[in-house]
Amino acid sequence: MCFDRKPFVPRKLLERLVPHRRVREHPSLRLFGTAALHANLWHLNRRSVARAFAIGLFCALLPVPGQMLVAAGLAILFAANLPLSVTLVWVTNPLTIPPIFLTCYSVGRWILGNPPYPFEFRWNFEWIMDLPAIALPLLVGSLVCGLLAALVGYAGASWFWRWYVVRIWRTRHKERIKHALHLD
Repeated sequence: MCFDRKPFVPRKLLERLVPHRRVREHPSLRLFGTAALHANLWHLNRRSVARAFAIGLFCALLPVPGQMLVAAGLAILFAANLPLSVTLVWVTNPLTIPPIFLTCYSVGRWILGNPPYPFEFRWNFEWIMDLPAIALPLLVGSLVCGLLAALVGYAGASWFWRWYVVRIWRTRHKERIKHALHLD
């Protein structure tokens, strides 16, 4: 019977991609106490995955150290899948940070109406003291871009999950009808 086979579902793919469940015992999660051990934070379903995408993408665009801890805290607060939330923070990595943060800075500068900052890298104390002129537009742009990425991530993950489940259901339904017609 061809309809007895188990279909590939997004849950199986995500279980292979996110860190193993032994992450629960990681020392950094002790900061959150027993809240990080709640079973719902480790299950994969449409809502927890969509929330995880929103949280992970939002935190990825924050220009602060400790993005993974922020993502873990928000995942616990909003009952999102914790490993996926923390993993998605790695959208920003050493290769992607420059273009992403330059875009965030440009958006923040545009929102605040600031003129472009004349950027010239100099390794001295005076250059470091000029960095606050960049900080506010970067922070504003990162929050706006992060919220947009969170909305798109939430909607996209939710839509994809639903689309895929409906597709699997329709395929099974067609196979059952085919099988029933052959039995007659």
